[in-house]
Amino acid sequence: MIYIDSSVVLGELLMENRRPSPTLWDETLVASRLLEYEVWNRLHARGLSATHGNSARLVLSQVTLYELSADHLERALHPFPISIRTLDSLHLATTEYLRRRGRVITLASYDQRLLTAAAALGIEPAPL
Repeated sequence: MIYIDSSVVLGELLMENRRPSPTLWDETLVASRLLEYEVWNRLHARGLSATHGNSARLVLSQVTLYELSADHLERALHPFPISIRTLDSLHLATTEYLRRRGRVITLASYDQRLLTAAAALGIEPAPL
């Protein structure tokens, strides 16, 4: 199971230099519902909703999204091993929620700060 963050999805949608391997999309992908909001926010901010909207819907449909519920996000109420941004804490809280339920999970991200925080929690990076 791979937890995917917005840096990877946006890399794919915007055809950036950092794009994941096509095989990533064959994996079991999960994320917090926050992913959906982050992706759409960035597309709207860049004026790309009309041109990239269908692609965004297709990519997001390949990801199982977990709701922003108190149960899923409870971990974010506690300190992390290193200082992280609020949205990163919500992503990591969802990852920790899944791990507590016995899921073996890696993290797909291009965000080095998020990867460092995940490593401090024992979460391995997914190959991109």
